[in-house]
Amino acid sequence: MTTDPGGLWERLDDARLYLCTDGRRDRGDLAEFLDAVLAAGVDIVQLREKGLEAREELELLGVFAAACRRHGRLLAVNDRADVALAAGADVLHLGQDDLPVPVARRILGPGPLIGRSSHSREQAAAAAAEPGVDYFCAGPLWVTPTKPGRPATGLGLLSHVAGGQPSRPWFAIGGIDLGRLDEVLAAGARRVVVVRAITEAPDPAAAAAEFAARLRAAGGAKKYRAVTPRTRP
Repeated sequence: MTTDPGGLWERLDDARLYLCTDGRRDRGDLAEFLDAVLAAGVDIVQLREKGLEAREELELLGVFAAACRRHGRLLAVNDRADVALAAGADVLHLGQDDLPVPVARRILGPGPLIGRSSHSREQAAAAAAEPGVDYFCAGPLWVTPTKPGRPATGLGLLSHVAGGQPSRPWFAIGGIDLGRLDEVLAAGARRVVVVRAITEAPDPAAAAAEFAARLRAAGGAKKYRAVTPRTRP
């Protein structure tokens, strides 16, 4: 038996900054962008781009995977367990309407981490306790164009989740930028998912570095390894 295949749980436990980005094909700078932000403090990076065919997605994920290996960071895939398996991803992130976690685990095998989205107090409570889920996200805190039509939850969701002291890592998500980060921290979050605040920043590496520094300085992130050990065949 092994408690942490590939050290994934330990790296998740330490993660504070999770970045979602498209393939940056309009800029043509994907590899350079990934190297810059991963070196600056991004802990987990996810390719999020709708409408990709599997082959096209895997080609982009090859660039992501190489950058994550260079920097010792975690690679996440959104929604699709088959693509996560083919790409050798460290993380599969599932929305509320995606595959059931046991089905995703059968496809993935024992190694990769599984995350879950939540958009209400009830969903967050379920994600905090759902068997097979390694972390969850709570939000969107503010209305964001990356989730059109999804109503904002507000900061009250974070206070509720933090007050429950969940026994697995969790991330605040949705419209978070450097100007709002203090509010997010004050509400009790110590881990965040970011999109435009880094991808559209004039200097993405500088933005990532400031996020990472402020999240680390906030401290107080509960350690989970002893609370929720990962034991898999």
